[in-house]
Amino acid sequence: MAELATIARPYAEALFKASASDLAGTAVWLDEIAAVASNAQLQQFATNPKISDTQIFDVVTGVTKSTLPDAGKNFLRTVIENGRLSVLPEIASQFRVLKNAVGGSADATVFSAFPVEGAALADVAAMLEKRFGRKLNVKVVLDPALIGGIRVVVGDEVLDTSVKARLEQMKVALIS
Repeated sequence: MAELATIARPYAEALFKASASDLAGTAVWLDEIAAVASNAQLQQFATNPKISDTQIFDVVTGVTKSTLPDAGKNFLRTVIENGRLSVLPEIASQFRVLKNAVGGSADATVFSAFPVEGAALADVAAMLEKRFGRKLNVKVVLDPALIGGIRVVVGDEVLDTSVKARLEQMKVALIS
């Protein structure tokens, strides 16, 4: 994983510097092409030596929902020509970290056994922002294995109040 981060860092930093005037817009199209690039079938297609860079570019841009701006097309071409399509999701992740650092915020992933929406999500977000001391961009991911409660990941920090975690703690206490 460290290798991917090392490869992705220069791309993310260069894109961050080049798109300083429109970080939010860049993040939108970058996340979209990163989601497309993370597809296993596309990865297999892109590694086929009989497939040209232009064909890979056409497939990726053909699958995206919105039209890429010229900067996005140029960036995607560069990534494909350098054989780094598989690193695109990590580039997007590092770009978000840089973008969040400028805005004083962070991405937070809330894993929950049940859907969290509306007012409940707003309450959870407010509590987490107070706990972590910064503005959070909250995303909810369903994980039925948690049984109940939530598990929150903000960067390298984890807050686990799930039933599964508490059961694991009780198991360790009983075995000791």
